[in-house]
This record gives sequence, structure tokens and C-alpha cells, in this order.
Amino acid sequence: MRLLRSTRHPNITNQCDTSFHRQAARGIILNGEDILLLYTECYHDYSLPGGGVDESENFQQGLVRELIEETGAKNIRNIKPFGRYEEFRPWYKDDFDIMHMESFCYTCEIDDDLGPNKLEPHELENGMTPMWVNIYQAIRHNENTIANSDKKGMSIERETFLLKLIAKELIA
Repeated sequence: MRLLRSTRHPNITNQCDTSFHRQAARGIILNGEDILLLYTECYHDYSLPGGGVDESENFQQGLVRELIEETGAKNIRNIKPFGRYEEFRPWYKDDFDIMHMESFCYTCEIDDDLGPNKLEPHELENGMTPMWVNIYQAIRHNENTIANSDKKGMSIERETFLLKLIAKELIA
């Protein structure tokens, strides 16, 4: 899968720090200029639905499971690779210093109606909600959050980069 971008958080300076590798699958679901995203109230941002791939899954299986859990998507089909975003960022727990995160992004289609989602407790706590959003409004919103909010999470720069690339390559 093509590498879209590789980033290293500026606080990572020591190559010898302990790290772990996390792989995630993320879905790109478009309807014209609208895109299915997750709004997270706690961080005041929009992100692509998706998440960690379990050891017993391939990326497409993990994507389907995550889309159903987070958005209630039905009849997920025509899954095609879009690209991989790699990042190295500080880890917040004591067991490791660095997380090496790879996000494997796929375009796909779903049925128009969404079923009930099955968000995890921390996702509910953070106020995560699936919604269709105009992609250009989502980009502006995330850019505003990056510029003006102390609440922003570490993933917003990845998500905003991906939204801009999706708009450029798949919509424009």
C-alpha cells in the first residue's frame, strides 16, 4: 500500500526508546462531498472511522468490524486500498516510550441507512458520534481546532492531512 506520509512527533529525540507497533484500518466513505466521520466532543475534532486490527484479523476484516462498531454501517463493500499513514508519537503509559502507529486507509461503500453502533466505554465517555459531514467543513473545523483549542488530541493532524488528501484525490 502506498505510503501517504511518515511523521515523527517533535518530542521523540532518542532512537533507543522502547516502542510498540499498532496497526489500524480506517474507512473512507463518501457520498458526493459528504464523508462519514466520527465527531469526538472531548477533542473537538472529526476523524475517519476505524481502529486497531486484532491479531486474528486481516486489515479488511478489522475495517469491517470497526465500521460496524463505530458507525453502524451496513453492507460494507467495494473495499479498496487508498494509502498508509505512519507516525511515531509518545506513548502515555509506563510500559513503552513510543508508539509506532500505522493507519491503513481504505475506500468503501455502505448502505445509506446506518444501524445502531456499539461504541466502547471510552468512546462514549469522549462523546464520539458518527455523522455525515461536508468534507470541506470538516477540514476547516479541524484546522480551527488545531489553531485554537487546548483540547486537541494527537491524531488531529493525521486526520486533517487525510481529509485534505481525500478531498484532493477523490472529490476535486
